[in-house]
Amino acid sequence: MELNEVTFTDVVPVDGYGPGFFRVGGEVNEGPLLVAGGHPFNWTGLEDIDPLLDLAGRIDVLFVGTGKEIAPLNADVRSKLEEAGIGVEIMASPSACRTYNVLLSEGRRVALAALPV
Repeated sequence: MELNEVTFTDVVPVDGYGPGFFRVGGEVNEGPLLVAGGHPFNWTGLEDIDPLLDLAGRIDVLFVGTGKEIAPLNADVRSKLEEAGIGVEIMASPSACRTYNVLLSEGRRVALAALPV
């Protein structure tokens, strides 16, 4: 098996996370995190759907991290995102961060909306 080091050119991955924070590109972001195009944005949480809908046409999949444990997404929020053409994958935040990083490294059109653990 051949292992290759992943390099990110124009985008930054989620470097880490902990109680109440995420680290993106070496910078600590307190609270909920929205990352699109490989860059973090201000976001207040799952009730703040407008920034997510603004991603329509720019991403194919939105990974939603629901915190330490997987939890259902509000049906109305999920419906609005899907109607806008955004695929939605719900996961616990650690899994969502890892999956986002893998697909980002492949050059895929993905975004991450995650609540802290």
